[in-house]
Amino acid sequence: MRKPRDFDAELKSLEDKTRDLKARKVQQLGELVILTGADALSAEELAGALIVLAETKDAGKREAWAKRGAAFFQGRARRSASPPDRDSGGAATQPGGAQSASNGASTS
Repeated sequence: MRKPRDFDAELKSLEDKTRDLKARKVQQLGELVILTGADALSAEELAGALIVLAETKDAGKREAWAKRGAAFFQGRARRSASPPDRDSGGAATQPGGAQSASNGASTS
C-alpha cells in the first residue's frame, strides 16, 4: 500500500520556496540598482524612470534597452570570469568603456 501524501508539508515547502525566491528577487534587484549606478538617483527619480520604462510600448526602444542590458551583463560576466585579465588594467576596462560610449550614442 502507498504511503499517503502529506499535502500540508508539501504546501509549506512550496510556500517556503516562494518566500525564498521573492527574497532573492528583491536582493538581486537591489544589487542591479547598485551595479548600474542607479543608487545615486533619488527614490523618486528611480521610481519615475522605472514607471516610464514599464509604460513604454515602443518595441524599438525596448529592444535597444534589452541589447544594452545584455551587453552590460556580458561585460560583467567577462570581467568576473577572468580575474587575471582584471590585473592587466586597461584590457578589462576598455570593452566596458567603449561599450557604454557606443551604447550611449545609439540610444540618443
